[in-house]
Amino acid sequence: MRSQTVLYAFNNVGHETPARKFPGFRKPSQALTFLLSPRQALHLKIKAGDLLSVDGLNGPGQLELVAFAADGQDDLDALGLTAGSELDPASFDSAEFIGWARARGADDRWTFKSHLMAEPDETLVLKARRDTDAWLVRPASAQELISGTAGGTVAVSHAPSSARSPLLPDPLADMREEFTVRAGTGVAYELKQGEIVQIIDVEGQQCSDFMAFRSDGLDTGQEWMIDSTATRSMVRRAYPEPGLFDKFYDREMRPMLNVVQDTCGRHDTFGLACTARGYEERGFPGHVNCSDNMSRALDPYGVGRRSAWPAINFFWNTWIDPHHHTIQTEESHSRPGDYVAMRAMTDTVCVSTACPDDIDPINGWNPTDIHVRIYRADQPVRRAIAYREKEDAPMTISQNSAFHDRLTRLTQQFAPARNLWAPVSFPSYGTLGEYWACREAVTIQDMSGLRKYDIIGPDASKLMQLATTRNVEKLAVWRASYTLMCDESGTVIDDGTLLRLGPELFRWCCGSEESARSLETLARERNLQVRIQDNRDALPNLALQGPKSRDLLRKIVFTQPHVPALDQMKWFGVTVARLKDREGAPFLLSRTGYTGELGYEIFCSTSDAIEIWDAIMSAGGEFGVTPMGTAALEMIRIEAGLAARNAEFAADVDAHEAGLGFAVDLTKEEFVGKAALERNAREPRRLLKGLLIDSDDVPAHGAPVYAGERQVGTVTSATRSPSLEHAIAMARIAVEHAENGTRLEIGQLDGRMKRLGCTVSNTPFIDPQRKRARA
Repeated sequence: MRSQTVLYAFNNVGHETPARKFPGFRKPSQALTFLLSPRQALHLKIKAGDLLSVDGLNGPGQLELVAFAADGQDDLDALGLTAGSELDPASFDSAEFIGWARARGADDRWTFKSHLMAEPDETLVLKARRDTDAWLVRPASAQELISGTAGGTVAVSHAPSSARSPLLPDPLADMREEFTVRAGTGVAYELKQGEIVQIIDVEGQQCSDFMAFRSDGLDTGQEWMIDSTATRSMVRRAYPEPGLFDKFYDREMRPMLNVVQDTCGRHDTFGLACTARGYEERGFPGHVNCSDNMSRALDPYGVGRRSAWPAINFFWNTWIDPHHHTIQTEESHSRPGDYVAMRAMTDTVCVSTACPDDIDPINGWNPTDIHVRIYRADQPVRRAIAYREKEDAPMTISQNSAFHDRLTRLTQQFAPARNLWAPVSFPSYGTLGEYWACREAVTIQDMSGLRKYDIIGPDASKLMQLATTRNVEKLAVWRASYTLMCDESGTVIDDGTLLRLGPELFRWCCGSEESARSLETLARERNLQVRIQDNRDALPNLALQGPKSRDLLRKIVFTQPHVPALDQMKWFGVTVARLKDREGAPFLLSRTGYTGELGYEIFCSTSDAIEIWDAIMSAGGEFGVTPMGTAALEMIRIEAGLAARNAEFAADVDAHEAGLGFAVDLTKEEFVGKAALERNAREPRRLLKGLLIDSDDVPAHGAPVYAGERQVGTVTSATRSPSLEHAIAMARIAVEHAENGTRLEIGQLDGRMKRLGCTVSNTPFIDPQRKRARA
């Protein structure tokens, strides 16, 4: 971007070599891939020449496609297809589809002609003859979901014609205006209160400096603009994000914009927009820079020129080195099409740049364009962040769970839980009230963020025997067990509950998609006849926990004689039930939970979720049923000594060091990681232990544990226990210092300047014999 000819340039994501790989970034011309689970629907706006491919149609289940022309008429011919059936709205969660169709003139008398795709183990590729609106639907009944026979996830890829590369994300709503900020330039624009601006990184790894001014201030000669320091202080983090702390503030601490959606999640509020002096001092006088671009763009609005502009530096990847306290930077985390969307809380004048820095990594060494869209104030845009199962997985936008309509009436305090929003706490009860309700009565919690996989086929039992650490051959139908998946080094990949629904039918409920990838790899390597079905968000679930949970369920649970009845269910028992009678909504019921209390979990279809929630709340009034959020659950699970991902088990931590040795059966003939776990069990170096802290101070995750001047352990989780009335922690401690009763100290203020006295103990801290859960 200097005043000279560029002889060679590369795409930001097209410069991989054997020495440098960027697995998380797709090339701008590559397709966008979407995963479609049973009872889900996907809407795609397809242009002439675009390619549409479908992969994963195997086993039971099918895919239906409907297409509409601009006048709302059937348009399957645009994709070279013919209608062979009619789409049944009852076969999928169709609220969004029906709303879209009615907005275009459909009514209850309309029929939707569809093309049924059911070719097993084939990839179907379609090329659009003209522009069309396509809906792809995975039909399934609620009962098929519950029983694990609905079929697996289908991958749908949408590749634009070369003339449309790169592919911008679909608009969020009805736009008022859109424009492109060309590389190395800046553009100023106005937002009215309520309008939403979407700043899109077109090709990925491109920084965009942003600033906003209050229009009423500019009218009186006052430059009231976003103040980064005030913003960081108000949101208590480096930059706002969708959720509870989502606003940018001015120096008077008045909110100016709130972040509605963010698909990158890595930005900067510390650095200046790049300056002429900054380039001059690196040997590049006359280099185009964002500060000058911002001054020029803002001049028509009466904003004074600055040589160095403070800015919100979207997509700039910076962090603070924890040891030297210096600001570090690398290539941006943003992928092609990543964006930030913000709603104006007052009339504002804004400026956005496409940073011209081409002499260091912040723009991937190659400045590119930024695209800006402005949406009308009356358009509903829900808050969301991006979720990716792994670096190179398709992006999904965080969704509201099937229970959200009821939850949002009780709280606005939500935080991301994988790809869903989960309530943190409920103000009417408070975290402490929710805690005591679980200990003394019964709580209801949305746990839909759990991953659920069905493992089906003649080799299903063999696969799970190889993949998990407990003996699957001893697991009877209608029983479940807590087990682990490990890698060859014994490191815990994931933990979860394995439910046996049939001789060769299992449901794996876990915390991470990594375990499913491990199952697929193992099945392929061993040539096993098995199908792994991802239920994704099609199977929402609730946890009912507390000593009165069984009493509540007795009022609403109906079971057939061929499955276990509610009162016959032992700890880790499973059954299929219905709501109140044989015609009621079906659900899977397991006597499991994450609290250490008597408890159950319910798995149901999205279409039945609200009915089941309402039935529980109605029946639970006499038992004091209370909604519970993640904050109270964290306190309870630590008291119960239950492990969490990225806390007790993490990279380079084996099952024994994670305190999960009880879930490892070394008498099994073979399973992944057995040799390493046998070796480590003979000569352990570290153990997971409890720490009874002498005060109410709660140490942070990762706090060092000392014996005198030597660090001998690390805190993995900590909380203040309401039952014990002091702080407690779980910590990984060297075996030489792990005997119960040993006195140690937890370090704070760099580990040296403040110490918390503590005593080593066993876990669980409460109910060590698990008598409550077994009641």
